[in-house]
Amino acid sequence: MNVLTGKKAPAFNEEAVVNGNEFVENFSLEQYIGKKNVVFFFYPLDFTFVCPTELVAFQEKLAEFEKRDTVVVACSTDSKYSHWAWLNTERNKGGIKGVTYPIVADYSKMIAINYGVLAGNYSMTDGNLAFEGNPVAFRGLFLIDKHGVVRHQVINDLPLGRSVDEALRMVDALNFHEENGEVCPANWHKGSEGLKTTAEDIAKYLETHAN
Repeated sequence: MNVLTGKKAPAFNEEAVVNGNEFVENFSLEQYIGKKNVVFFFYPLDFTFVCPTELVAFQEKLAEFEKRDTVVVACSTDSKYSHWAWLNTERNKGGIKGVTYPIVADYSKMIAINYGVLAGNYSMTDGNLAFEGNPVAFRGLFLIDKHGVVRHQVINDLPLGRSVDEALRMVDALNFHEENGEVCPANWHKGSEGLKTTAEDIAKYLETHAN
């Protein structure tokens, strides 16, 4: 798997569904460079069990991300038609109707490969291309700053849903660092004090929080 933290986020131009019902060709994260942070997250499949809980949870906190100058973009290896159908299915029937942020269709699986989240690998066997594993994306999440650099990533196995509140916390930490030049200690939350990167400041923090 790729460790992308500290590196430029892999670029792509792919089909997506936005605003719940609009097809977009050549959707790219590059449109946000210089303007917004991006929470870009992968999920395994449309019309499954854990996935709708995550996508709906991100929608419910979407205004909080927007307050923080951050957009949310989802991606899976399903087609744009599957995305559209799922987005237009009522939630009590397994759908995610009401989700408005973009959902990218990584039907070729190349985005998942470039982000290091494909749950399997292609290989050549006796001159034939073969796939080992599960041809879907792990639950990867990448926080990309306004310069297009990955500042945080987390990858969960397929059964393990993520915390939207933790994604918000990381956005807050990034914004705090960029605004104040201070770093964020363990369990930092918005409103907490940061640390100046001096030995004296760190020693004072450790003494204050010693058990």
